[in-house]
Amino acid sequence: MHTFSKLALLCAGLMLAGQAVAATPQFGRDASMKDATKASMEKNRQETAVLDFGPQDDFADAERGFIAPLLNGGKVVDKNGKVVWDLAAWDFDKQGKDMTSASQAPATVNPSLWRQYKLNMKSGLFKVTDRIYQVRGADISNLTVIEGDTGLIVADPLISEECAKAALDLYYAHRPKKPVKYVIYSHSHIDHYGGVKGIVSPEDVKAGKVQIVAPEGFMQAAMSENVNAGVAMGRRAHYMYGDYLKPGPKGHVGTGLGIMNSLGTTGIIPPTIVIEKDGQTVSMDGLDFVFLLAPNTEAPAEMHWYIPALKALTCAENCCHTMHNLYTLRGAKLRDPLSWSRSIDKTIAAFGAEAEVMYGMHHWPVWGSERVNKMLHMTSDLYRYINDQVLHLANQGKTMIEIAEEFRLPKELAKFFALRGYYGSLNHNVKAVYNFYLGWFDGNPAHLHVLTPEASAKKYVEYMGGAKNVIKRAREDMARGEYRWVAQVLDHVVFADPSNKEARLLEADALEQLGYQAESGPWRNFYLSGAMDLRTMGATAKAPVGGAAGRAGMPADLYFGWLGIRLDSARAEGRNDRVLLKLGEEGTWVLELANSVLHAAKAKDGASADAGVTLEGSLPLVQGVLEGVLPLDKAKEKGLKISDEAKLASFAALFDKFSLTFNLVEP
Repeated sequence: MHTFSKLALLCAGLMLAGQAVAATPQFGRDASMKDATKASMEKNRQETAVLDFGPQDDFADAERGFIAPLLNGGKVVDKNGKVVWDLAAWDFDKQGKDMTSASQAPATVNPSLWRQYKLNMKSGLFKVTDRIYQVRGADISNLTVIEGDTGLIVADPLISEECAKAALDLYYAHRPKKPVKYVIYSHSHIDHYGGVKGIVSPEDVKAGKVQIVAPEGFMQAAMSENVNAGVAMGRRAHYMYGDYLKPGPKGHVGTGLGIMNSLGTTGIIPPTIVIEKDGQTVSMDGLDFVFLLAPNTEAPAEMHWYIPALKALTCAENCCHTMHNLYTLRGAKLRDPLSWSRSIDKTIAAFGAEAEVMYGMHHWPVWGSERVNKMLHMTSDLYRYINDQVLHLANQGKTMIEIAEEFRLPKELAKFFALRGYYGSLNHNVKAVYNFYLGWFDGNPAHLHVLTPEASAKKYVEYMGGAKNVIKRAREDMARGEYRWVAQVLDHVVFADPSNKEARLLEADALEQLGYQAESGPWRNFYLSGAMDLRTMGATAKAPVGGAAGRAGMPADLYFGWLGIRLDSARAEGRNDRVLLKLGEEGTWVLELANSVLHAAKAKDGASADAGVTLEGSLPLVQGVLEGVLPLDKAKEKGLKISDEAKLASFAALFDKFSLTFNLVEP
């Protein structure tokens, strides 16, 4: 498979279980070659004036308990010698260990985001408290090791098997080499379970030597959240994670949540212990873990836990050192800010009086009861405030865009670094809350049925006197630092005529400056990736990133739902097909096509269902054939039985193969 962001691949639902991917593609240069303008530098100065860069508590916390640096200088390779992680690529700042003023940031990076980048670069093995250790900087997430009486409990084994193994090897280099007896998945995102096979084997889990602990609904959420719209999410993830941006002050400076997503081999082992209720206590190798469920927060299936003997608490990814996403820019279902706030409140009520340390699945811990509780209360208040005040303004008749433009946090919340918009942003979270309750329509009938971007762009440019006139005026606005408007108006010119190089380059200049101003890592990556595509005529869209692969490990019902999404309704019009699938352990299924809709239902073994074609074999073989990645002769060699190859070929031809190379900044 071609190179592509690991997370983007998983978002797209395109990864074969256990398949490796090569290193992230790079163009070998900074995404943007120009300097920051005076307007951008002044904008950054104004926006960070509210922040006090002097206190170094976060830097002290990020270094506290340091034991050893990452192995091999932070470089991890797969079995073929390909690099899957290299933290040193981001070690481009050599200007001291801390950040006492905004002026220490380069002009091309928002000072607040630069501070977060420097904190995220604090990597290696750390002692959190007695019996709890973390490896940070070996992936976008942390690997946490909790020492039981005779073995280890490992929480959230990163994205890639290679990185998880390297992280555990670092721990073993400095601590007794006890076996891993438990693995905890805090929630259903791949950076918290994908590397599990790097630290335990499915065979040991099956034999009962290792237990896997996860929240209720974990497997369904892990397998389904990013499947149905996965290709669209995957393409947008290119921009969000800055896959094609070179690390550096004019390019990639992290994601805010961490530095970057690792690449390599991913997998999943289903849980053997499911947390089904609040207060459920599981004894793991001499330590009691008390769990609280936190569904519909940062992930559909998520949980917090507390270890009373160690007075140690984690809120998974619901309370870390950034404002998180109520809507992720790669695309996903909206998240409920009230559920988020209430889950943290529930945690405060249960454990706040006792907890002495809180460690996260990203970033660095906080110590001391007062600071732990402040972090929890402030985070809960953040999401509750956004929820309540967006609705307050909406009920006054304000629209989504109007609310996002005027919305401000109270000073107490705005000054707290852990609530700054390094990963989520206040602007797009406000829009998420409006959309969560009221949807996309603002009530203005003129917005009810607008033209497509390309059609409206041509009209806009015509009404504004033609492209030359628009570009002339845009240059004047560019000189005044009105970059948002320049990008907005030139977007019309580019969509009306993508070959207009002058418009493309000027819009790229505007996007670049907006990237330099962004406090959010994903916003910066979106802006700079868009600028790159405009300057290189869509190079990232044209880069090969792989096509659809078999969806090994996906349950039958989920897979057949995905198959219905792939159905080309025009080609299927007038067809009436019935396909019988005898899938062994997955049971017997009937696919029925009528009215350009594909239905799937489980049938009793032996049912004929008057099928036009019958397939008998494993689900992965059927998937391979229907995905077009496994030729029929190879499938038959592997044991697939087909009653009528011609009818199967005709049926399989009805399904599209989606591409991850569609445009974003041009039609």
